[in-house]
Amino acid sequence: MQKFAYRPAIMLLMLIGVFITSCAGDKDPESASRFQEAEVDSSHVKQLDPETGLIAEGEYLLVRGSCTGCHSANLIMQNRMTRDNWLKSIRWMQETQGLWEFPPELEEKILDYLGTHYAPDQPKSIRRQPLKAVNWHVEGP
Repeated sequence: MQKFAYRPAIMLLMLIGVFITSCAGDKDPESASRFQEAEVDSSHVKQLDPETGLIAEGEYLLVRGSCTGCHSANLIMQNRMTRDNWLKSIRWMQETQGLWEFPPELEEKILDYLGTHYAPDQPKSIRRQPLKAVNWHVEGP
């Protein structure tokens, strides 16, 4: 038992060393100014509604009020569809789930928002694209 008595002291010294080296940081003023001067292009970053996570642009309040009374906004965000498929989905909810009929001008605004912000990014395929023009065999000498 005596041979392990020094372990707590060594562990404490190691922790102190790690703490000191992590707090030391880079004191070079040139490298610090490089990070401060770097410009960040945030034009592609969209504002999100803090309550629902929906993209907070255009008619999102109309969509939030019309949709999230019955289901989570996550259902909208995970189902990326074309405008036509959003319309089919709305019709299905109206026929089977008790969703009320929207006035045509409101329905157009809802479909515009969904078709713009929650359209498919790319075809969902689990397969990779076929390889093109690959010469697998090398002719012998």
